Amino acid sequence: MELTIDQQREINELTLSGYQTKRPTVSALEEILYKPFPVLDHGFVRVMDYMGDDSAIVQAARVSYGRGTKQTSQDKGLINYLMRHRHTSPFEMCEIKLHVKLPIFVARHWVRHRTASINEYSARYSILDREFYFPKFEDMAAQATTNHQGRGQVLSMEEAQKAFDILKADALKCYDDYEYMLNENPDGSRKDPTRLGLARELARMNLPVNIYTQWYWKTDLHNLFHFLSLRAEAHAQKEIRDYANVILDICRKWVPLATQAFEEHCLKSGRLSAKGLEVVRRMIKGEKVDRESSGLMKGEWNELQAMLGIGEEKDVR
Repeated sequence: MELTIDQQREINELTLSGYQTKRPTVSALEEILYKPFPVLDHGFVRVMDYMGDDSAIVQAARVSYGRGTKQTSQDKGLINYLMRHRHTSPFEMCEIKLHVKLPIFVARHWVRHRTASINEYSARYSILDREFYFPKFEDMAAQATTNHQGRGQVLSMEEAQKAFDILKADALKCYDDYEYMLNENPDGSRKDPTRLGLARELARMNLPVNIYTQWYWKTDLHNLFHFLSLRAEAHAQKEIRDYANVILDICRKWVPLATQAFEEHCLKSGRLSAKGLEVVRRMIKGEKVDRESSGLMKGEWNELQAMLGIGEEKDVR
């Protein structure tokens, strides 16, 4: 994971500028501003800008709830109340802009979250770098037998090595062909003056989805927490989960009270349907409940069992 010369120059210029502001800042986030946190083999996440903090959430909520107090303990209580009862608009008062370098197949997964502003590196304008994501052997697994969109048993070392060799050879071959079709030197001149070369917007079609792209991604805290609730969760694909975990740690520095409430009431909690809640009530009363008498579908029954720690969750999606 490396920044380009231009990106490093930009960091130096921004850091030396020493901007002064009257708005609230977060010292823990100021310390890591512009710093790249490595993800996967060549990727990173870094904070470029932000607005608001825990107090901004409280300030917005008290417009509706009244002035209240400004003690940290009561701020914490209010933020927990808002999170617990899904009063989301105060969390939209905080925003963050991230610079992310990630494989294209992860980006296509990520962009499903449409409540953000994105500006991606343009392969119509610039040439993509010769950088690809290749999974570690311990992350190379067969298709799961119960989950149609996940991984199951880890491959043997021999089979993993064979798959790795194919992935690497195909990626490098595609990039060699990409360079040939472009017929461009770094300064924009032709490598072979006898050929025109193919336009960048067409030559990029040949590249695999494990090549790296970059983007600026700006979102508010409410939608960021929604992203994390899905992508930092155990069932998310490992590669995007790695990015989500780095962003979650950034949130702990930025809005510690809100992130603690999010982890407590969303990320590490469980949600019950009306029927599921009724099953729990029956169990508390000492009634023996099985799936047939619960009225729950098989998948929800398995999830409830796992949530209560009395059975292993089986993904039947």
